[in-house]
Amino acid sequence: MTEEFDLTALLAERGAERYELHAKHLNHQLPRMLRTIGFDKVYARAEGAHFWDADGNDYLDMLAGFAVMGLGRHHPVVRKALHDVLDASLADLTRFDCPPLPGLLAEKLLSYSPHLERVFFGNSGTEAVETALKFARYATGRPRVLYCPHAFHGLTTGSLSVNGENGFRDGFAPLLPDTPVPLGDVDALARELKKGDVAALIVEPIQGKGVHEAPPGYLRAAQELLHRHKALLIADEVQTGLGRTGKFYAFQHEDGVEPDLVCVAKALSGGYVPVGATLGRDWIFQKVYSSMDRVQVHSASFGSNAQAMAAGLAVLSVMENQEIVANAAAVGERLKSRLEELVDRYELLADVRGRGLMIGIEFGRPRSLRLRSRWTMLQAARKGLFAQMVVVPLLQRHRILTQVSGDHLEVIKLIPPLIIDTADADRFVDAFTEVMDDAHNGGGLMWDFGKTLVKQAVANR
Repeated sequence: MTEEFDLTALLAERGAERYELHAKHLNHQLPRMLRTIGFDKVYARAEGAHFWDADGNDYLDMLAGFAVMGLGRHHPVVRKALHDVLDASLADLTRFDCPPLPGLLAEKLLSYSPHLERVFFGNSGTEAVETALKFARYATGRPRVLYCPHAFHGLTTGSLSVNGENGFRDGFAPLLPDTPVPLGDVDALARELKKGDVAALIVEPIQGKGVHEAPPGYLRAAQELLHRHKALLIADEVQTGLGRTGKFYAFQHEDGVEPDLVCVAKALSGGYVPVGATLGRDWIFQKVYSSMDRVQVHSASFGSNAQAMAAGLAVLSVMENQEIVANAAAVGERLKSRLEELVDRYELLADVRGRGLMIGIEFGRPRSLRLRSRWTMLQAARKGLFAQMVVVPLLQRHRILTQVSGDHLEVIKLIPPLIIDTADADRFVDAFTEVMDDAHNGGGLMWDFGKTLVKQAVANR
């Protein structure tokens, strides 16, 4: 008779092998990259917006698992909901019944966008986008989807077709029919629509790569133009949705914008069970599911599973009861305003932008000869190295986890859990100020690390 599985014992026995196991069996470049930049930490536990290592040192999370951890880690309400749904021993995923939890979560989600009537549940952000692309093409009878340069909508084949970064697309052709149109360029959109084969425009109200916001009035103008040409507006709110920008959805910052399809995921999971959702207009769903013969024409094996639905319902309950969206708006405004005050102080700091708790910090070419020569050295090796030089000491010296906003970008993106408070925001700004002081005063350790990054970049060419 075999012994029962003991997860705690397994982790105690083999947990120390984590980096070796990844190098041998998973993406072998990940541990290599982490060791190169000094991010090969071992975190013992996490709660809310903080991690702790084995020595009890506290780390502030300004990354939130790429915006998955909207409520931070291990929120007690979400944990309880998952315990409850497991203890209920529900008859889940029978595929031949209509369980209550998906209907309840759909009803709740739709209450935040009353112009939409139906929801499809999948398992991830890229799956939510795939659903929107399929539904838009079927509902309009047209093949082509427009997207914006620098957009990120996922990495599965359909989503990759509307990904605005060539580094992700290279080598995976052929993809779906697609055409990029610059974010904010209504004239370019109009030219493509006149061709008569466009199903939809998919757009992030604030692009995750670089943190670029759609210009004021653009979404409304694009929507009107699309509808005039019988095409659809798809809002990708996978990262920006559920309060991230200080509104429940980022498109709600502009009056009169009512996308035909909306994609959400990430924070809806509570950080526990993967879930994605595509919200849409009734007539689109009526076309896709036009008869009983087409009842399974688009589905997902694990979509609408009870654990994911319970997590989503718990997340939305917490967001309402604890005023999470208002907190994101208030703390985000404090964080952004304090950072904006530093732009005139540091010549290496070019811009601070964003909404709520989605903030981009951009670095640029300095004026002084001393700093400019060092900047030029980094740029010649690889654009984005200075931003990485800032990210590393934030973690190593100040125990704050951040990220560079995209490959070859001199931008740091802040997307912390939406539950952070003013003390957390001030902790980041104080640490960031020290790092920038070090950079401008010629701090040896920081620029020495820059030389290491240059050597690594050259070696990788």
